[in-house]
Amino acid sequence: MQLVVGRIGRPHGVRGDVTVEVRTDEPERRFAVGTSITTDPADKGPLVIAGRRWHKGMLLMTFEGVAGRDAAEELRGTMLVIDSAEVEPSDDPDEFHDHQLIGLAVETVSGDPVGEVEDVLHHGQDLLVVRRKGQDDALIPFVKALVPEVDLEAGRLVVDPPEGLL
Repeated sequence: MQLVVGRIGRPHGVRGDVTVEVRTDEPERRFAVGTSITTDPADKGPLVIAGRRWHKGMLLMTFEGVAGRDAAEELRGTMLVIDSAEVEPSDDPDEFHDHQLIGLAVETVSGDPVGEVEDVLHHGQDLLVVRRKGQDDALIPFVKALVPEVDLEAGRLVVDPPEGLL
């Protein structure tokens, strides 16, 4: 599974620098100089990072073979992606990456099937988007009180929803 770690934004200056919207907790590791990174769309890459620096809180990067503002502009909107196999598991048993949760079967504490995790939203609070057959998707806050069990090996998670949530 491909995971987005950054999105190329507008060019910066005239030499081919671009702004990058960082979507990883490890930008120094993911965007190290000399690293080849896959892109979405694939025909824009792979890109090799030639330079990286922070400027006023914004990550600026240059790529090999991208010289000038026009070439940098052509990359705008390109997603920088890695394979999920490159992500190391967390030491915290209660911390999960989105790609680990997507696709898990969801059931209630009493064993009733609810649906399947379709997405994880991060809007102030993490929300599980659960696809249900024949019904609207359910949004379940991803907190221990409502999701007491996540069993990655069994491919399921258990929810304890309050009245009216589902």
